[in-house]
Amino acid sequence: MIPLSQLQTDPQSLLSECCDSGRPIVVELPDHRLVAIQSIEPDDSNDTLVSDLLESNPTFRALVEKSKASPRKEFTSRTGD
Repeated sequence: MIPLSQLQTDPQSLLSECCDSGRPIVVELPDHRLVAIQSIEPDDSNDTLVSDLLESNPTFRALVEKSKASPRKEFTSRTGD
């Protein structure tokens, strides 16, 4: 478990570590709630969640299309929180 401040310090490294290791990262928020971040392998044939959502949920499909059409923004963390 890591504090939110540690994730904010170096998000790219921590998220890459999560993807590379296959282990989730558990983040403790300032109010002591916990959030788990887990990588999803898009080529995993056993993981059909995204495919199922695209097939069955028009709202999700619209969100994905909107995201694809949007310009990409660099992920940055705020300091001083």
